Amino acid sequence: MDLQLADVRDYLEQMRIPLRLSCVTESGWPMILSLWYLYEEGALLCATRETAKIVSFLKHDPRCAFEISGEIPPYSGIRGQATASILPERGSEVLARLLVRYLGDTDKPLARRLLAHSESEVAIKIEPVNLFTWDFTKRMKDSVNGQALQGKAVSRPLEKGASS
Repeated sequence: MDLQLADVRDYLEQMRIPLRLSCVTESGWPMILSLWYLYEEGALLCATRETAKIVSFLKHDPRCAFEISGEIPPYSGIRGQATASILPERGSEVLARLLVRYLGDTDKPLARRLLAHSESEVAIKIEPVNLFTWDFTKRMKDSVNGQALQGKAVSRPLEKGASS
């Protein structure tokens, strides 16, 4: 994928799928989980409960890796190595923004349930150190389910403010 930084930013802002975040646990075993994300000023922001194991793992070792890619051909995506920091003061704010991004608003039952406990949320800030991209749009141009947006593959192209 020969994308410029602006294309990477557009891709990250446009995708409405969870990122996969990996880290190493305190026992030394790798772990991976999926989280909703926002792209903000070169970093990815996620939210989770302060008691989630990922929080203690990232506090112990902030090195991590991530991937954002669709599951519908033609395949494309972004992955990278990063450092993560835990931001307790931004947990509620990031959670509310994630709910709007992924659910469309904060008035849905799931959103209300999560917001009822937002004081226990923390933000995870993922700052990429290395980025890798791939795009099989040309190679998979005949794929049945894939959609392409001006040569850059996306799972579901959405306009700003739209939700899936």
